[in-house]
Amino acid sequence: MSLKLFNNGHYSQATFEAFKFLDIQVKKLSGINESGQKLMMAAFTDSNPKIRLTPLSTQSEIDEQLGYRFIFAGSMSAIRNPRGHDITMDPIDRCLDHLSFASVLLRRLEDRQP
Repeated sequence: MSLKLFNNGHYSQATFEAFKFLDIQVKKLSGINESGQKLMMAAFTDSNPKIRLTPLSTQSEIDEQLGYRFIFAGSMSAIRNPRGHDITMDPIDRCLDHLSFASVLLRRLEDRQP
């Protein structure tokens, strides 16, 4: 969906769809019936997370989990939400940055702990 929107010059919508996809993936993996920032904060919490990105056995691993919790939540508030609630016109370079960032988060999600 994002690729077609991007190819047609709908850069803000391409970004929105990419982060909506990320939101849906986290919802599926976590089983939490929330969306956006609330979903991310609950799914990646540092105490018994539904999605564990690290083994959480060292302080560094705990810090990484915490950092990604805020990165995922922040991406929903700062990138997805404005494009879902407002009329936003992104230039191509901003869209490419956003799509790359969404890709980083999706890859990190794929590399989660079992």
